Amino acid sequence: MYLCKMLKNNRIYYLVFALIVFMTSSCSEYQKLVKSSDYELKFEKAVGYYENEDYYKAQSLLEELRSIYRGTDKAEKINYYQAYCSYGLGEYSLAAYLFKDYARQYPSSEHVEEVEYLAAYCYYLISPEASLEQTYTKAALQELQLFIEKYPESDKRKKADELVDKLQYKLETKAFNNAYLFYNIGDYKAAITSLKLVLTDYPDTDYREEILFTIIKSSFLLAENSIVAKKNERYKNTIDAYFSFVDNFPKSDKIKEAERFYNNSLKIIDK
Repeated sequence: MYLCKMLKNNRIYYLVFALIVFMTSSCSEYQKLVKSSDYELKFEKAVGYYENEDYYKAQSLLEELRSIYRGTDKAEKINYYQAYCSYGLGEYSLAAYLFKDYARQYPSSEHVEEVEYLAAYCYYLISPEASLEQTYTKAALQELQLFIEKYPESDKRKKADELVDKLQYKLETKAFNNAYLFYNIGDYKAAITSLKLVLTDYPDTDYREEILFTIIKSSFLLAENSIVAKKNERYKNTIDAYFSFVDNFPKSDKIKEAERFYNNSLKIIDK
């Protein structure tokens, strides 16, 4: 038993030792390659690293080779691989730039459709959650819509449409949340204005039912808190908001609550 344990431990030791020797040798080989002026060898190794998904090493070599081979036959491949290395490393902002730059430099390349889609997709990947600033979301939308217009028959069209829907929903969510914040803090006049603006900007929004219902509530609460001279007009606005809601969502589960605001507004006006 003891002998077996010793042999097992020795095997582990030698495996670890061999791994360390291999990694040290590999790093040493790579460092020699970095310092080398054999650019043909560097290009060959960079492609090998890329194909093995060792994007960090490939990227380091390609950055140097990009300037060395500028204007030559290898330049296009270097730019292509470099963009993909950034993509593989999760550097999506840089990858988007490099993909777009590749398409600009080589408009006749067989890869143009592919890289233009990936540039847009990179912006999609760095689009933040709805509560944050949406610059990248808007950039992704713009790039995807340009892609769809340019390549309407692309096999990536379906996926691009799906991404557009997701980004659009994120912008709708951002706009709705910003508008609803006014309701939450009791600024009902600003809430009504902002919610109506969301409907103008996004007429088919999934938040339409919630927006129309919140306009009813906001109109009623605004009327309640208004000076006497403005109460009647604002209760009438509540009634108008109710009819708009019912016309759009006659089977809504919020109908009964909406009717309560409507009936109370009618009673107050009749008085």
